[in-house]
Amino acid sequence: MVTVLLFGIQLRDAVGDSEILIESAAPTTVRKFIEANQDRLGAVLPYLEKSEVLIMVNKKVGTQDSAVKDGDTIKFTHQFNPVFEGARWHNP
Repeated sequence: MVTVLLFGIQLRDAVGDSEILIESAAPTTVRKFIEANQDRLGAVLPYLEKSEVLIMVNKKVGTQDSAVKDGDTIKFTHQFNPVFEGARWHNP
């Protein structure tokens, strides 16, 4: 079972919940986990595409390519301003 936590009103409203438990059959990546569970997490994809989501896996900053396995916790936090809030790096 993977615990998914959603922070930020946009993500919570898009998904319809702030915490979801989802079975995970085999190790995968964050991106593939979302794609495999689009019925429950598909609404997160547009925010990922715009780099407006900070991803954490087990309290460590992650990416869409971070590994996810049974027992993990994934935290998605919507970033209003990704450049200043850390979801996207900006080089002036």
